[in-house]
Amino acid sequence: MPAAFIAGCAGLSLSPEERAFFRGSQPAGLILFQRNCQTPDQVRRLTDEFRDLMKDETLVLVDQEGGRVQRMAPPNWRALPPAKVFADLYMSDPGQALDVTRAVARLCAYDLQAAGINMNCVPVLDVPAPDGHEIIGTRAYGNNVSTIVALGRAVAEGHMAGGVAPVIKHIPGHGRATADSHLELPHVAVSHDELIATDFEPFRQLNQLPAGMTAHVVYEALDSEECASTSRSIISDVIRGHIGFNGLLMSDDLSMKALAGKMAERTRRVLNAGCDLALHCNGKLPEMEQVADAAQSLPQVGQRRLNATFAAIAKPQDFDIAAAEATLSQVLTMAAV
Repeated sequence: MPAAFIAGCAGLSLSPEERAFFRGSQPAGLILFQRNCQTPDQVRRLTDEFRDLMKDETLVLVDQEGGRVQRMAPPNWRALPPAKVFADLYMSDPGQALDVTRAVARLCAYDLQAAGINMNCVPVLDVPAPDGHEIIGTRAYGNNVSTIVALGRAVAEGHMAGGVAPVIKHIPGHGRATADSHLELPHVAVSHDELIATDFEPFRQLNQLPAGMTAHVVYEALDSEECASTSRSIISDVIRGHIGFNGLLMSDDLSMKALAGKMAERTRRVLNAGCDLALHCNGKLPEMEQVADAAQSLPQVGQRRLNATFAAIAKPQDFDIAAAEATLSQVLTMAAV
């Protein structure tokens, strides 16, 4: 049984120390960043190397949103447009926008699969507020719930058709945050009713998707002390309750400055709150060892959710790669105008 955490690694291949750590700790997955991605062949060697150490089926994740969040970057991978490009197209032609969004997501999944990656941390379902921090910005699929839901569903469908699990983020909503949770802990002070009407709604409408990532955001109307990632009441009453999400739930990155305390403490807090998996991204081995010591084995309910995630992406569907490439080229041309 895998342990209840996901970890990163430091470089382009696993060091002997990392290999020993992964072999002994058996995390549920590995997350890759730009520091780990140089060429397609190199990434495939890295993901194969990691899988060879795992006793069970495992996750390999990346943040390949497009725009400024693209860990596998040109020129060795395709340039992908930010979410805002699809949202702008949706305003003029919703049907075409959905077809284009689905096709580009399917093409992204094709490239990820070739690299040995089976989970992408998309779509962003946050509803950006006018005074929200720019950390979401062009990563959002529009400014209103209906557009975000439609495009988010298309992104998820394109990925799952390609054998890659989507991760909805940042549940229950990061769009109102006026600070970047990478750097500090954001607080949102609006009412519970307002959060239900807007921020939570995209996640509720897409609650059937297989995986989600929490927000390191304090919602003062719900829990004045703990952010969503560490709040038992928010995960139980809002994420699992009102939103109705019963998929695999991972925390956002433990090493972000929104959280305080040693890594072992952070790990215990997110898991005790109800996250299935603690996510640690920076690849620093001493921190990873703390996370592993605190995480222990994935409980049965988490294992069921992990198995359901694998089942959702069991077999990639055939598709016309040339047509998808032509679609992507057209979208990039539009974005450049």
